Amino acid sequence: MSRICLFPGTFDPVTLGHVDIIDRALPLFDKIVVGIGLNSAKAPMFSAEQRLQWIEDIYKDEVKVEGAIYEGLTINYCKQIKARFIVRGIRYVSDFEYEKTIADANRTLDKSIETVFLTGEPKYTSVASTIVRDIIRNGGNASQFLPQEVYQTLEKK
Repeated sequence: MSRICLFPGTFDPVTLGHVDIIDRALPLFDKIVVGIGLNSAKAPMFSAEQRLQWIEDIYKDEVKVEGAIYEGLTINYCKQIKARFIVRGIRYVSDFEYEKTIADANRTLDKSIETVFLTGEPKYTSVASTIVRDIIRNGGNASQFLPQEVYQTLEKK
């Protein structure tokens, strides 16, 4: 049985912090699905299609990574794609507390799906999509927080 992992998130936009977690998860899994979750409570800055395109562009040469868009419970999407693992990135203790609560709920819903936490590289701990969106909205230069593929798209707009 292959080790399929879901890395769920909004990825609005995809940051170097996200790429760091995906890259470091690659040796652990046979396949990583970067799942763009649609959340009616959030109003994203970028369309789900744009975010998916960024993931596809960044990982065009990596056969183990694919992007997807999904709705509903993450645990249900895991079942749909036969993922037995969820990977989450942790920057701070507060991230862990929040993520552990979600992992505990997911484990209650399905004990066969395990959540794996990866701590972010220290140089990416300040990289949060919320901050990056604020920089972009206010005309700042967010290039040091973004993969080249994302930054190039923003420069064209």
